[in-house]
Amino acid sequence: MPKAKKTDSSAKPESAAKKSTPSAPAAPTTAEDFEKLGVFYMGRPYDLAAKQARPGWLLYDSKDLVTHAVCVGMTGSGKTGLCLALLEEAAIDNIPAIIIDPKGDLGNLMLTFPSLKGEDFQPWINEDDARKKGLSPADYAQAQAELWTKGLAGWQQDGARIQRLRDAADVAIYTPGSNAGLPVSILKSFAAPAADVREDAELLRERISTTVTSLLGLLGIEADPIQSREHILLSTILDQTWKKEEDLDLASLIQAIQSPPVSKIGVMDVDSFFPSKDRFALAMKLNNLLAAPGFQAWLEGEALDIQSLMYTPAGKPRHAIFSIAHLNDAERMFFVTLLLSQMVGWMRAQSGTTSLRALLYMDEIFGYFPPVSNPPSKLPLMTLLKQARAFGLGVVLATQNPVDLDYKGLANTGTWFIGRLQTERDKARVLEGLEGASTSTGKRFDRGRMEQTLAGLGNRIFLMNNVHEDEPVVFETRWCLSYLRGPLTRTQIKTLMEPVRGAVSTGSSAPTIKSTKGAKGGARPMLPPDVPQHFMPLRG
Repeated sequence: MPKAKKTDSSAKPESAAKKSTPSAPAAPTTAEDFEKLGVFYMGRPYDLAAKQARPGWLLYDSKDLVTHAVCVGMTGSGKTGLCLALLEEAAIDNIPAIIIDPKGDLGNLMLTFPSLKGEDFQPWINEDDARKKGLSPADYAQAQAELWTKGLAGWQQDGARIQRLRDAADVAIYTPGSNAGLPVSILKSFAAPAADVREDAELLRERISTTVTSLLGLLGIEADPIQSREHILLSTILDQTWKKEEDLDLASLIQAIQSPPVSKIGVMDVDSFFPSKDRFALAMKLNNLLAAPGFQAWLEGEALDIQSLMYTPAGKPRHAIFSIAHLNDAERMFFVTLLLSQMVGWMRAQSGTTSLRALLYMDEIFGYFPPVSNPPSKLPLMTLLKQARAFGLGVVLATQNPVDLDYKGLANTGTWFIGRLQTERDKARVLEGLEGASTSTGKRFDRGRMEQTLAGLGNRIFLMNNVHEDEPVVFETRWCLSYLRGPLTRTQIKTLMEPVRGAVSTGSSAPTIKSTKGAKGGARPMLPPDVPQHFMPLRG
């Protein structure tokens, strides 16, 4: 059982997604005990053999998250509820978060109803569930309100704690490439990075490579950074432009492809390396993307500026949820890579700290951090996992597909939350990850005991393996303050964000883009290379 957190009654309550009536806590507590700063109330210890909760609460030191966390569990394990509870605790402690939501579940953080009235729940219930139970929407909503009231009470929580959550942090849903939620502009992603990044050759190369790879992926071009001439040309353009502290937008990038800022690439002249006719074809692909009616939404809205996304103009911490369920795979990879690259830049601009300053949470990491291939998202994620600790940025990754994770890359992750797993292969891969984490800290790993524990986990019962504690602990997750109604539709997101659409964007306009010389007012039109161009002498 965790040291100094056993039956200590200083936590913050809540529980996961299972909608069954929770049992009452075994030890009395007071509201003051729950709200100690720097302590996350995650649930209570659980006895697998007796199949019942143990006395006391499971408390988690928030500073342990600076060594990052992974949450693994199959569908129905309670993984989403556990992670929402963790985010709620962070919000109550005024810790901002950047949240990547591929499935649409995390918008549930906005469904907080301090009055716990049926009419508050009714717009968000699943009417199919009401029909299955033979209830009207109003009656079903009232039943949900009563369920949440009883569930919260079972964990020493109430509407007052929900109000505290609402008062502590702002929550906003951003929808890149869509106006359903708050739109977000990607223009800043092509702006010259901060001096900290430009002056670090390795970081600059990484930023350029991930930006180019994700952009080419959006164009349907799978590009090897070493072999692809498209990748090499675009990387050269970004490198030359950014080193001059000049920004790019997509229009100026198209111009630079046709008229590169260098005469040679390596030892070859540009036209031999990448003939003008082929460069024109690449420029046309990018131009078609820019001209597509749907792409305009990518250029509107708040800038992809991490600091302004984490805090409101008034300085209130914000949980910024990026809902990307509506995007196709290439668009998701493009946006996630740009966002992670911006996170790296923000991180490097911070001073060092040992406390938890902010969170980066991704709900489903499948496909973004695989064990063998190297998608563009993997490099900035690796950088964050290696370096973010020193800057107080905690990275929390969740998945229901444990086989697809790069466990070597996660070897230094300090906390593992493991729920019920579906297959023996899943268990074997998770055990491999746990063993790597134990080895990296010099701790003994009892594989047999761990296997036995994993086999006994049920819904909302998780194993927490925290390298900062003496031994792993099994616990039951608390009841969530937020209403867990499942994935939000685009219409529901629009309804939630409409009242705050103007307020959130106030004071956070897009950055001024310093165009490159080639993109200023007199830029040449895009013409095929076989069209002759003549220039009239300037007459005064």
